[in-house]
Amino acid sequence: MAERKSIEIVLKTRETTITELTLTIKRLESHRNELEQVIDALNDKLEALKDVKAQLSGAQAVIAEITAEKDKLRHELNTAGDFMLDLEAKVHKANNTSLELLRQLKDAESEIDALKEYIIELKSRVAVYIPVKEDDVDK
Repeated sequence: MAERKSIEIVLKTRETTITELTLTIKRLESHRNELEQVIDALNDKLEALKDVKAQLSGAQAVIAEITAEKDKLRHELNTAGDFMLDLEAKVHKANNTSLELLRQLKDAESEIDALKEYIIELKSRVAVYIPVKEDDVDK
């Protein structure tokens, strides 16, 4: 009997240990499941991060293209500005030439008017008739 009681005590102790170990196993399995869920969530985040990196890479390529186009347009704008400055200088020169020609024309018109007045004055001084060679009356 004593041996039986001793075996029962050992058996109860072992059953208690088994129960405790079973509970520990269940807690560890639950913890493992939680950790697997965390791993899955982290894997999802990693995939999202990879997608964001791919989008970032594409955006950087687009930015590089836009920057190159912007530099090209800036160069064209500078070239167009230089062309406009040259053109404005030519227009200014042409306007100055036009003004000078107009001044010369005005001076020439004034001189023509003065010459007309001089001719009129000379005609009024000399009232001499000059015969026309082919006129029958003058012959």
